[in-house]
Amino acid sequence: MNPIKKLMGETVIYGFSTILGRFINWLLVPLYTRVLTEAENGIFTNLMGYVALLVVLLTYGTETGFFRFATKDNKDKVFSTLLSSLTFTSLLFLVLCFGFLPGIANFIEMPGSEMYITLLAVTVAIDVVSTLPFALLRLEGKALRFGVIKLINIGINVSLNLFFYLLCPYLEKKGIHVPFYDPDGGVVYIFISYLVSSILTLFMLMPYLARFRFVFSWSLLKDILKYSFPILVVSIAGMINLQGDKIMMPKILGEGEESWIATGIYGANYKLALVMYIFTQGFRFAFEPFFFNYAKNNDSKKVYEDVLLYFTGFGLMIFLCVMYWLDILKYFLDERYFSGLTILPWVLMANLFQGMYYSLSLWYKLTDKTIYGAIMAIIGCVITIGGNVLFLKKYGYMASAYSVFACFLTMTVISFILGHHFYRINYDIPKIIFYFVLCIAFYFIGSLIKLDSNILTCLARTPLLLLFMLIFVKREMSFLLTKQFIRGLIRKN
Repeated sequence: MNPIKKLMGETVIYGFSTILGRFINWLLVPLYTRVLTEAENGIFTNLMGYVALLVVLLTYGTETGFFRFATKDNKDKVFSTLLSSLTFTSLLFLVLCFGFLPGIANFIEMPGSEMYITLLAVTVAIDVVSTLPFALLRLEGKALRFGVIKLINIGINVSLNLFFYLLCPYLEKKGIHVPFYDPDGGVVYIFISYLVSSILTLFMLMPYLARFRFVFSWSLLKDILKYSFPILVVSIAGMINLQGDKIMMPKILGEGEESWIATGIYGANYKLALVMYIFTQGFRFAFEPFFFNYAKNNDSKKVYEDVLLYFTGFGLMIFLCVMYWLDILKYFLDERYFSGLTILPWVLMANLFQGMYYSLSLWYKLTDKTIYGAIMAIIGCVITIGGNVLFLKKYGYMASAYSVFACFLTMTVISFILGHHFYRINYDIPKIIFYFVLCIAFYFIGSLIKLDSNILTCLARTPLLLLFMLIFVKREMSFLLTKQFIRGLIRKN
């Protein structure tokens, strides 16, 4: 099969499972913005930022290391060695958390939040152990099974949220008391839902964990860690670039409820950009094992060149779709959060450049020059932290949106320049710039269309979106319009 079509087929499966799952999860946004206060949403946003950072820290680049070192002959040995390491460090993490609960609560400026920390610490430890069997599914090309487990995880989480925030209050109003439910529980039920869904997901992954036979190689682990350490730096810095603003916001804006309200408004609006994030993550899941496996083919660089162009084109379509329909999408949030809608174009573009960076970053992974990935990530991290520290108090959460955009734009440009030197691929940059300019022009033209009805406004802008899609697909990907491709994609899935 054409490698581009194969990659697209896997991206569809990973992306569909991620998109559907995240979309289902996304449906909780209107619930949270209506049953929780802005400050409670701020607490939720802040703590989930810490969770995302901790998961990256505690997996310490082993996913990429697993893809790099696992071959047909030693896959089980690599898997069991890494699983042993991840399990040990996760247990150590739990011991440290439980030993310093009050201090951690004071550090995150939430005295009395020991219950939150306990629930999230256990969830993080379970999720870290689960990353390796998920990586195994990706390596073995079992995208459908990967997607099903992810969807079940999200389904359980969503169901529990609906139970705690809709059914239990309804029963209480009817005079039916639920013994383990506290009407003043607030965000704690979000964390309980995450924990339960993570535990059940781990059980679903047990058949792959059962493959584990205690085969531990210290020399192999050292080689993997040596390779993965720069990846760890990249991942930590990358997560700071994504979550650092939400973590730093309460600290920089100062004590008091206002800082938590600002964090809540920013976090809720950030979630409206989820569709772009889903697209980039679905692409990353499919692309990382793909480019490792395809690197030895003679036409690999031509394929990588096409991948960047196609990814960019579809990303720009998503940008236009979200912005053209924002007058409708905004009602996923309560009206109290509408003031934060101004961050959306910047966050959408930031996520698009993040995906472009994923595509461009293959050069340092294939040449084992992962130290350059660490350097680029640190540069991005400096931009993110510096932008928030210097400008957050003056410009509010818009400073965070500008900073994350500047971060990923800079990293993308630097990666292209260094990749051109170390692993030259003739990306068609003029063509990519052309589509960016065309997209921005379409965006501004669409913003001039304003009718009395929000629905009519969105519908009136849609022909511009279709025109942009037609121009790109007709010029670059005409094979998508063939019956053979559509039939092949259906058969594969």
